[in-house]
Amino acid sequence: MSYGNFFLMKDSVIAEVLGELGVGVDYFLDRGLVRYVDVVADELVVVQVDDDGREHELVAVAAVAWEKMLKAAMGDGVELLMVSAYRSVARQAEIVRGKFLRGLSNEEIFSVSAPPGFSEHHTGRAVDISTPGYAALEEEFEESVAFRWLCENAGAYGFSMTYGRGNPYGFLYEPWHWCWLGG
Repeated sequence: MSYGNFFLMKDSVIAEVLGELGVGVDYFLDRGLVRYVDVVADELVVVQVDDDGREHELVAVAAVAWEKMLKAAMGDGVELLMVSAYRSVARQAEIVRGKFLRGLSNEEIFSVSAPPGFSEHHTGRAVDISTPGYAALEEEFEESVAFRWLCENAGAYGFSMTYGRGNPYGFLYEPWHWCWLGG
């Protein structure tokens, strides 16, 4: 399969899901969201395997930075848990479709989830982080020592919290979502 056909296939998945929801791509572009293309599978490396066998993958440069940051946090007595990392366009479509089928409105869905094709997770550079004693993917994470540590140290490893309070993309505050932007 050529890269051109691969991208067209991904675009058709995006168009199909957004069509089911009755919303066009322009809605997200007008919000300032960036269109991301899935990374090629052989660019990803497994950085963590959960007890249930679920693999979490990042691109190599982000994986190295994550490992360094994880080690530094552990050295400071802070435990960072990876909840989610790379997510394909197809997987993002499943997540969004599932929320729609549960009866959530588009406004509810797209305030907490990026539409397929617009998630930083497609790049293999984004991680959702938790720590013991805190519910995963909940705002309460901001009260943790791990969050404070990330705010003070993550930038040194190239990670940034991209969906802060009042972010321009229309997403609710996500203190757990950090993306490797380089550094």
